[in-house]
Amino acid sequence: MRCLVLKLFLSANREAITHPELERRLPDADRITLYRSLKSFEEKGIIHQVVDGSQATKFALCTDTCNEHEHLDQHAHFHCNDCGKTICLEEKITASFVVPDGFEVAQAHLVLKGKCDGCYASYDSK
Repeated sequence: MRCLVLKLFLSANREAITHPELERRLPDADRITLYRSLKSFEEKGIIHQVVDGSQATKFALCTDTCNEHEHLDQHAHFHCNDCGKTICLEEKITASFVVPDGFEVAQAHLVLKGKCDGCYASYDSK
């Protein structure tokens, strides 16, 4: 089952996938087995959680820099407002933020929202 899940992520072309989407694509899979596969892949630095503001937990393949000790893929994500697709933007984002004294940043999520190439092309052709 883990091999099938990994193949789906490898064929996703940087697109983030939800647990329900995995269930739809693998109808014979057990929900708990899928959950455990996602958890294991995340712990091993194979996939990462994508926060895109859509209220759905999504996962995407990590870059080669991630490992089981830490996720090092600090990149932005693009979320399409029309179709809901979210993809990883692999280019490294450099941003400077100032937080108040006594605060420590543990994570930051940068999400760009708009129309993906597929939705923009279909809108543009109308």
